[in-house]
Amino acid sequence: MGVSENSRGLILAVASSVFIGASFILKKKGLKRAGANGTRAGVGGYTYLLEPLWWAGMVTMIVGEIANFVAYVYAPAVLVTPLGALSIIISAVLAHFMLRERLQKMGVVGCVSCVVGSVVIVIHAPQEHTPSSVQEIWALATQPAFLIYAVATLLIVLALILYFEPRCGQTNILVYLGICSLMGSITVVSIKAIGIAIKLTLEGINQIAYPQTWFFLSVAVICVITQLNYLNRALDTFNAAIVSPVYYVMFTTLTIIASAIMFKDWSGQDVSSIASELCGFITVLSGTIILHATREQEPAPPLGTVTWYVSGDPLKGIEEHLITVQSSEEQ
Repeated sequence: MGVSENSRGLILAVASSVFIGASFILKKKGLKRAGANGTRAGVGGYTYLLEPLWWAGMVTMIVGEIANFVAYVYAPAVLVTPLGALSIIISAVLAHFMLRERLQKMGVVGCVSCVVGSVVIVIHAPQEHTPSSVQEIWALATQPAFLIYAVATLLIVLALILYFEPRCGQTNILVYLGICSLMGSITVVSIKAIGIAIKLTLEGINQIAYPQTWFFLSVAVICVITQLNYLNRALDTFNAAIVSPVYYVMFTTLTIIASAIMFKDWSGQDVSSIASELCGFITVLSGTIILHATREQEPAPPLGTVTWYVSGDPLKGIEEHLITVQSSEEQ
């Protein structure tokens, strides 16, 4: 008996989560090393491009994304995307040992919640109807409901980049991750369209000649580049144990919404199955929130110590040295 398409998507999604979870840690360590020797990515620096460890994380992420890419060809987004919770568990555990970002006991509860929710989603995941041509996918992408979603996404991303990032990008994690997640939802539906076109072409039904295929490819490339840029800034600016779960929650929610609008993933399912999937999804979200809430705060410098902050501005060619002296109060 052959393996079902949902099972293939499930296996690929789990493998993808392992690679992507590990890539967060490798890239974080690379960004730390690069920031110690040059301008940090969080303030617009690109010295991390010379750091081998960052590239190791990048290659690992690419492998994970390729597995994720193929998973979307075989299974619906409502199954594949929530399984990204496994990458949170991987990154949280690795951060505990490699980055000294402590995983608290309640964090373990959060990990278990993510696993339980993922299992519920897998059990009740729908069998997806695969479009028979790229023109059929184009018809789904140009329906009014999805066009409204796409335009709204573009406007919000522009507002985040042009208005909110200069003002609070360094202090509010939702700015960087909002850009990543919104662009990511468009990336997923575009990649799914490309994957189906490639699959049909390999089966002898050529889809390469259609301009719609190249349009989806162009959109995916632009969105992926934007995601990577702002994800690097988020990782360099905020704790990896925070970035991973918050990014997952936002990305997963928006991707499921986009996919449900475009591909009508829940069409044909009964109410109980949809309710079970939603409960599983809420359980996964609860797990990520627990992981976020129980993260270990970085300790503040003790009283009576001298802390040096050194930052360089390559555009001005000078270094600015700021000395903060904290002395204990007299008893």
